[in-house]
Amino acid sequence: MPSLIKSIVCFDCGHTMSPTPLPVTCSECGSVWLETRYDYEQTAAIWKAGLESRDSTLWRYEELLPLIDTSSVISMGEGWSPLIRATNLAHELGHDHIFIKDERQSPTGSFKDRQGALTVSYLRQQGINECVLASTGNKAAAYAAFCARAGIRLWIFLTSTVPSEKLRELALYGAEVVKITGMYDQAKKVAEDFAARRNLYYDAGAESIPGREGFKTIAFEIAEQLARHLPMEHGKWRVPDWYIQAVSGGIGPIGIWRGFQELRTMGLTDKMPKLAIVQSEGCAPMVTAWRFNAEQAEPVIPHTRITVLATGNPGRAYKIIRGACLETGGTMISVSDGEAFRAMRRMARVEGLSMEPAASVAFAGLQKLIDDGVIAKDEVVVVNCSGHTFPAEKHILEEQYVLDLQFGEEPTEGHTQLEEGLGAALERLDEQVTTIVVIDDNPQDSRLIRRLLQAHKNYRVFEANNPLDGLDLVRQRKPDLVVMDLTMPDMDGFALLEALKTDTEIAHIPVVVVSAKTLTAADRVRLEGRAESLWQKGSFNTRELVEHVVKTLGGKLEDSPEELFKATRGRVVTASKERLSDEAAPDPEAKRHVVVIDDERRDARLIRRLLEATERYQVHEAFTGESGWNMILNQKPDLIVLDLMLPDIPGEDLLERLKNNEQTRQIPVVVLTAKDIQAAEREKLLGKIISLFEKANLDRRALVDYVNETLSDE
Repeated sequence: MPSLIKSIVCFDCGHTMSPTPLPVTCSECGSVWLETRYDYEQTAAIWKAGLESRDSTLWRYEELLPLIDTSSVISMGEGWSPLIRATNLAHELGHDHIFIKDERQSPTGSFKDRQGALTVSYLRQQGINECVLASTGNKAAAYAAFCARAGIRLWIFLTSTVPSEKLRELALYGAEVVKITGMYDQAKKVAEDFAARRNLYYDAGAESIPGREGFKTIAFEIAEQLARHLPMEHGKWRVPDWYIQAVSGGIGPIGIWRGFQELRTMGLTDKMPKLAIVQSEGCAPMVTAWRFNAEQAEPVIPHTRITVLATGNPGRAYKIIRGACLETGGTMISVSDGEAFRAMRRMARVEGLSMEPAASVAFAGLQKLIDDGVIAKDEVVVVNCSGHTFPAEKHILEEQYVLDLQFGEEPTEGHTQLEEGLGAALERLDEQVTTIVVIDDNPQDSRLIRRLLQAHKNYRVFEANNPLDGLDLVRQRKPDLVVMDLTMPDMDGFALLEALKTDTEIAHIPVVVVSAKTLTAADRVRLEGRAESLWQKGSFNTRELVEHVVKTLGGKLEDSPEELFKATRGRVVTASKERLSDEAAPDPEAKRHVVVIDDERRDARLIRRLLEATERYQVHEAFTGESGWNMILNQKPDLIVLDLMLPDIPGEDLLERLKNNEQTRQIPVVVLTAKDIQAAEREKLLGKIISLFEKANLDRRALVDYVNETLSDE
């Protein structure tokens, strides 16, 4: 059955237009926000008669899709993704009805395939053979695949934060990939200008009719599939009480909400769901605006490691989604990157679902809403699992997640050598699968313990620098031994030990405590029977710790005590944890130079310690603008970290001086400040800096990662 589209209506002035061809702007007021209208009475009659004989793709709902010529359809079986009942997750969260819309099953692994399929089919219908878009990753993959199938040349503009694996995937499809050193909103502006100069089709995201219309098929599928799980009276389709999705620009929920509206209009359902919109704390303009009951969302500079959600300016999309949330009592919340990564590991462990970080944001939000009592125990919930984790980003998986079984040199005669080589390899493998988790909030301490152990045994040692991440890692990996500190943020070491020993699945794992904390008699009583041993930082020899760990794991040390003592030079593990490695210290000349300019000496010292801990950088501190300027001219650094509030000159003036000087204008600048930056000021800064971090919300690891990524690209 062809499309039953009747007209296009302007959101703003209500002007009605013909749907052929689809207009881009309102012919009356020029608005880009347009809405489709269909023959809902005829569609309802057709759908109520049954859709069982139709293909299980999004095209089974073609009456309500704006494609006139069905011969133009470009399809790879997208749509009709499974609706899975999450029994194990529901049990863990103490809830009755949790369902997962598993969009991971899409052709390129994300729900953006719906947008790509309908948009590219529309381009083919219109005879368009070249397209331009900006993306944070998943949309790019979807469009690249469908454009390749349609023979359409695609230009993709992305930020430098998009993982290299994703860039390689796009190049494999034959797309023209342009990487922008800046934020996603800047990439969109460049892409739009590029398309305008060459008179090419520019995909406008949430403002595009084909893109939005593709997503409403998720609502159709949920209602049709949920009725099979939880049948309704009179044969109606079923709408959940809550629909939850992680959001970046907002195009998905806008389309899905429209789908639920159309189902109600046709009488196939009798209510609307409550929307729960979840964003990453590092990029949550919608959540911030919602919290203050604002009608518009102010743009933000993203500071999240979940690059797929790094859209700092949602624009009109927020207003539309806000209206949907207000209509039914929905909400908007944010979660930290750490909460998202823990949810990601939980879903893999509990439900066997490997999902992308953006999808795990929704599941972290689900837990928060249930814990806070926002979602009632008996309410039916559907969560959009928006995409698969492939390719995995490096900060999601710990090191050594692949075991390398090597046989050594190829045998020259007979089976004997082969068997001997295999036996030796299996012995090494036995050692490799011996797993240790080190939990210490100081990365230098955890790294030192890992290196110390691995210098003498081929153990797999995983590090966690947050007690909550550590607990999650232990539950995930079920290691043979845990080494942990007692003094950590977020969760006291004694509370962590309690959690480890009260979980029946991991309670048997021996725990070695290595801490600088001065223990009281009461503290020692609390450790009694829970910790295998206690090692006071600064009062034991490294040889003793290694021997104890190996013995606890049931092994033996190949080195004699004397050889081990000699190898570690008999050093004592101190609270400051001096380097124990026998490797030569890095050549200072090989390090990249960073100048930090901040009159708050404590803040400057913190940044220096964070960066120098990576052993990649030599950091120079300046506490005034003028001394910083002179240091920059003398050192010629690779990067500058700049505060805006300086005692002698404003940071903005120093930034202007940097950009007007031939010697310094190319040096990347990161602004780290406590100053309240208004939207207009942010716009002025965008062309002069590469990123802005707020001191009050500083994610230390994100800052270090950003510096690493910036300088690794040079």
